[in-house]
Amino acid sequence: MKQTDEHQATRRFEGRAAIVTGAASGIGEATARRLGAEGAILTLADIDGQRLDGVVDQLLALGIKAVGQRVDVADEAQVCGLVDFAVDRNGRLDVLVNNAGISLFGHVTEITSEQWHRVMAVDVDSVFYGARAALPHLVASKGCIVNTCSISGLFGDSGLVAYNTAKGAVANLTRSLALDHARDGVRVNSVCPGGVATPMLASVLRRFGEEYERLVPMGRPAQPEEIAAAIAFLASDDASYITGHNLVVDGGVTAATGQPNFDRLIRLLRKAPDGA
Repeated sequence: MKQTDEHQATRRFEGRAAIVTGAASGIGEATARRLGAEGAILTLADIDGQRLDGVVDQLLALGIKAVGQRVDVADEAQVCGLVDFAVDRNGRLDVLVNNAGISLFGHVTEITSEQWHRVMAVDVDSVFYGARAALPHLVASKGCIVNTCSISGLFGDSGLVAYNTAKGAVANLTRSLALDHARDGVRVNSVCPGGVATPMLASVLRRFGEEYERLVPMGRPAQPEEIAAAIAFLASDDASYITGHNLVVDGGVTAATGQPNFDRLIRLLRKAPDGA
């Protein structure tokens, strides 16, 4: 994807240093491209080092300053090392995007303890590790944190007990961090996407894409770039008075009560012959 003239003209992150985790694909990759196009100096992390190297090479070819680090965000030492590396390299840290995450299907009676702990480690512990390591530097720069949460952290989904629990923790961790560090000049927010056309959801969309067309008011899943735009907004000075907010970006899914579509049903009734 090429940088757009609009993003180049905005340059909201000129001279600012950002870390993005889970940056080798999906929302993380799109966020790296968006922040970089607006002038950010990037330190990118992902457990898939080979794929991350490809993303970094593409960004460098666009004139974006970027470097990649292979990191398992579930490992506290590796997350701390990532923050130290970024600050040593750039002399500052202005934006931390805790984006890395995994999902897992299964009821509580079906998933193993090891699977449960892995989801919690990648989705929740990593945010804690990243925030704790980054905060002294963000206090110095009056920077911010943006976490990738989910509407699955605000409401429940069938068959996603581990993911729902983990993202629910991220939503409230975001609020707590925001309250604790507002007086330090550090803002903390999250984005809460609905379904996004990323590799993690690819197999579902291939087989059941019509479900999104039927259930999402806007009739489609989000594109990663649309979530990246929300992250960039929250990380920018345009959101200077926003903190502790879990921003829903879901095409209208959570605007509904979850009840049947009365508009459709009543119109069908009106068209039906008497007594049908």
